[in-house]
Amino acid sequence: MKRSLVIGCAAVALAAGCGTASAQSKSKFDILLGGDAFFQGAYVDQDNDNALRKTEFANRFRLTVTPTAKADNGLEYGARLRLRASNGASNVRTTDADRAYIFVNGSFGSVQAGVINGPSDDSGVIGPNVDGISGSPDGWVFNYYGVTSLPYVVGSLRTLESGDASTKIVYSTPSFAGFKLSAAYTPTYGSSNTNIERRKNVTYNDMGEIQAYYKGAFSGVGIEASVAYQFAQAPTGFEDLSSVHTGATITYGAFAIGGSYAFSGDSGYAKGHRGVDDNQVWLVGAQYTIGPVILAATYTDAKGANVGTGAATAADYARAHVYQGGVTYAVAPGLTTGLEYSYVDNKSGGRNNDANIVLWDTRFSF
Repeated sequence: MKRSLVIGCAAVALAAGCGTASAQSKSKFDILLGGDAFFQGAYVDQDNDNALRKTEFANRFRLTVTPTAKADNGLEYGARLRLRASNGASNVRTTDADRAYIFVNGSFGSVQAGVINGPSDDSGVIGPNVDGISGSPDGWVFNYYGVTSLPYVVGSLRTLESGDASTKIVYSTPSFAGFKLSAAYTPTYGSSNTNIERRKNVTYNDMGEIQAYYKGAFSGVGIEASVAYQFAQAPTGFEDLSSVHTGATITYGAFAIGGSYAFSGDSGYAKGHRGVDDNQVWLVGAQYTIGPVILAATYTDAKGANVGTGAATAADYARAHVYQGGVTYAVAPGLTTGLEYSYVDNKSGGRNNDANIVLWDTRFSF
């Protein structure tokens, strides 16, 4: 019933936008180009380094191509492709596409169909985001942490699998007095583009997500908040996916404070598992802006299995407390540089592995 509701909403909206007037374009397609790039340098000092070096660099470049047009009835339509130069292990560099979808926008709202992330990953509120340093508290800095694993939820601060960009269809209503509702349906987790996977019992299937989002201001106080629920059927022998997330940010002048909480229970755990707490993560953060400078701090508390859909035994259990602080400087329009410090207090599989991570990050977006 939940799956039928999500598909039905998208189908009705698409029909309403496309079937009422001429579908001929008023003009030629516009091709919009955009993207972003970063370069990072990190210094890592951790208890259990297992002969790991303390320094490392990383970089990434993404290019977004968006052809759009507008029909005589006012319907805006097009597609989006995001190319990503990311992998480079052993100097084997590859370019992939982590977004590839078509869309229509109109008075009915919007429909997106293809390789795209879920609603909560796209717009779920997790508090002030130090975007421009490492994307904290979104987790990129943890790629530098090694040997033992962090809780799986550290990389999934919103609903547990909303970051999955499998082929899906997403419908969002227009914004009414600051409120917007979104719903998404994914037939098969991990299946995208031309891949067709009809087999059951392989991974999560019939995945759905719904979210309510609000943004408004009252007497100079800004409020942004969201609440989302995600569900899916798991393979035989594993617990179904059931994940909730809620978060809010309040701004006043140069100050911003907020946080979020996500609870995913034993989603993806083997049935009959022992010794592993429920997946859950909460965080609180604040930031202050002084001209081109942003000062920010975040605390994150996460626990649960350190694997995705897997055995989830006591050896997989992890608990992490993460303290982060950073400064970002806007050098010029689209260009920022920043410095961030993270202290990771983590225990995984019964073993402590605390870490100090200093990260320098420079970003360009266009």
